[in-house]
Amino acid sequence: MNEVIRKKISTLPHKPGIYLMRDRLGTVIYVGKARDLRKRVSQYFQKGRRMGWDLKFNALVEAICDFDFHPVRGEPEALLLEGKLIKEFKPRYNISFRDDKRFLLLKVNLNDPIPNFAFARFKKDDGARYFGPFVNATAARNVVMLARRQFNLRGCRVFTPGKSDYKHCLYAHLKYCTAPCVGNVTRGQYLEQVKAACDFLEGQCREMQGQLEAEMKKAAAAQDFEKAASLRDLLRDLKTTTRRTEKFERIPYSLPGNVQPLSDLQELAAALGLSAPPQRIEAFDISNISGTFAVASLVSFKYGRPDRANYRRFRIKTVEGQDDFASMAEVVRRRYTRILKESAPAQKTGDDEGGEAVPSELQKLVEETSLKVKRRIPVKNFEMQSGSNLPDLILIDGGRGQLNMATGELKKLGLENIPAIGLAKEFEEIWLPEQNKPLRLGLEHPATKLLQRIRDESHRVANSYNAQLRLKRISESVLDDFPGIGERRKAALLKKFGSVRRLQLATVEQIAAVPGFGGKAAEELKNFLAARG
Repeated sequence: MNEVIRKKISTLPHKPGIYLMRDRLGTVIYVGKARDLRKRVSQYFQKGRRMGWDLKFNALVEAICDFDFHPVRGEPEALLLEGKLIKEFKPRYNISFRDDKRFLLLKVNLNDPIPNFAFARFKKDDGARYFGPFVNATAARNVVMLARRQFNLRGCRVFTPGKSDYKHCLYAHLKYCTAPCVGNVTRGQYLEQVKAACDFLEGQCREMQGQLEAEMKKAAAAQDFEKAASLRDLLRDLKTTTRRTEKFERIPYSLPGNVQPLSDLQELAAALGLSAPPQRIEAFDISNISGTFAVASLVSFKYGRPDRANYRRFRIKTVEGQDDFASMAEVVRRRYTRILKESAPAQKTGDDEGGEAVPSELQKLVEETSLKVKRRIPVKNFEMQSGSNLPDLILIDGGRGQLNMATGELKKLGLENIPAIGLAKEFEEIWLPEQNKPLRLGLEHPATKLLQRIRDESHRVANSYNAQLRLKRISESVLDDFPGIGERRKAALLKKFGSVRRLQLATVEQIAAVPGFGGKAAEELKNFLAARG
């Protein structure tokens, strides 16, 4: 338990609520709910309980560096807010509520010809009245059934029922429904029934509660305990469903965030001795597995936030084997050679030496929110404004060796004035050019946390690209080497025979029967497969 956690625990109230555990980077790693916030959160840091923890819980507690909390009025609200925040942050250590399901809602559209109550999972802008969300779906369904019987509402699913539907309608025969479909009541009269049911579901049900309590006591006095228990459960469901709950925003504004990028930039500038906070930082990382699929990533952070439009990824072209130093030199050379060419219109080329842009589907970040930055944003003693394509700081993932290779390439290009640093992962040491000892700011320093976020993002992009290439190679087929075959013809073959092995066993006539293949092409493919074994 660090000092920050110790002080926060002393301020926790003995009230229900939710808490968010954060790691050293400020990322939410767990969301939980509590009947008593102080008792529940303090249990995480009691040494006497450690022996009973499993490996997952130990890993969670070891990663906690800070937490936030938000008190609510009751346990149902805590459960609703917990589910909402888990879907928002998708914490690593949460299992429940990580899917796309939502709590149950009840809706009715008073503009329908014959309004009907129906359950839904999502709230739409369709003019309907919505009730909920309900924590207990079973209780909600029981109360809706009670409301239908109490106010004589229909339960059929037909949008506009008629006489043919009335003939086999169980609700009408049991006298639960006033049957507006056959004109037993007018639409206006039925609409009044529906509005009364809406008031009932909004909490105007004291009379009904009193009636159920009286019937329950009467059944118990008559020793009809089965009926009394059924009425007791119905009364409990009614109280649970009609209890008012707080309406939450997308993220509660009272929950503070650990990440303060503009302040972290000032701390970084002070630690590195820069004349001004670096507005744009570019970071490089190398990823390969035993020298195969060697790739690199470049991520750009602007004003301390990811600038995904300027992410780039590279395939290593000139380095053989596993040589991170030479790979880093190649990537830095290609990146800034391209920028220098683009800065001179007469020399602008269309090659891909600057790396390819990262597809949007690989740029989704859970822990980072979008930041709309104006052209000038004054922050304390400095102003941020748009500048050139060159970065204000270059971050290299690695120690002195990788940094020296990068600065050597920058010097060859005449860009030695751009500050460059290396970040060694083991002790989070910051290496500066031409210095024998690294700079250690400590894991809690804001500048270290900022560099960690940038380094981890470059690592994520590089690993994603490496994994994508490996999966692509795995999914490649021997058919790709057959001259003139396209995706359609290959798909037709695999659809017909199921696998390349079965295709090898097929006859020329069977191959020729596949759309897109004639006798000659089928014979050539058969010979090709035979040659490939």
